[in-house]
Amino acid sequence: MSWQQNLILAGASALAGAINSVAGGGTLVTFPALLWTGHSALIANATSTVALWPGSLSSLWGYRAEIGSSRTAIARLTPPSFIGGIIGALLLLKTPPGVFAALVPYLILLATLLFVAQEPLSRFLRVRAERSALRAGASDANAARAANEEAAANDETGRSNAAWTAIIAFQLLVGLYGGYFGAGIGILMLASLGLMGFRNIHRMNALKNINAGAINFVASALFIVKGLVDWRIAAIMAVGAIAGGYGGAGAARRIGQKNVRRLIIFIGLALALSLLIRR
Repeated sequence: MSWQQNLILAGASALAGAINSVAGGGTLVTFPALLWTGHSALIANATSTVALWPGSLSSLWGYRAEIGSSRTAIARLTPPSFIGGIIGALLLLKTPPGVFAALVPYLILLATLLFVAQEPLSRFLRVRAERSALRAGASDANAARAANEEAAANDETGRSNAAWTAIIAFQLLVGLYGGYFGAGIGILMLASLGLMGFRNIHRMNALKNINAGAINFVASALFIVKGLVDWRIAAIMAVGAIAGGYGGAGAARRIGQKNVRRLIIFIGLALALSLLIRR
């Protein structure tokens, strides 16, 4: 390949690493770039997965403060990410992608809309909890609000076993999809975490990056064993993904939670539309 093509792939992987650090969907940047340079779809998918995995590690360093306060969620969500990733990668290697690929844009669109609904839903639940506390004999609204704020400060408190079961089951499905193709797994995870009561977007991003890394790790291992990776290209793209992943995490902190949410919604809608157009 020419040096111009190598430069394009490095730039695409840097952009993908930054996108993955704040939302997910970087595969939609690297996958078409690899197809454009003449790789088959299967080789492009495998090489993209392997190349972007180091970027997820670099973005984790950017969210290191949030990781320590999320040990319970990490311990519960990482196993289904591994299991789902293995199953999804095996499906990619053994089954035709037609039916599953047709569902992908609709799944991402649904997840994005759920993420849009998460903030008003959280407000509704918070107001309802305050009113319930008042009816139960709380002295005033401030006391109820303070209790809610304390719970919000630690996303892992006050969550029932049923809620955790739902999160874990959904994460298994996300892992399966991520092992199969992976575009948009961040959006799906952020939507799930938001609807289950997680409110801190930076902590949610840290959890998302850890589990995306787990999914892509097992998928990468299977692709490597099957000899589907173009290692020269993967090395070039890995460097770009690492730089983009770390820079993306830092940028998320600088621009604030509201702007990160807007970016996530934009990426989700753009990703769904792009996949629909490509059908």
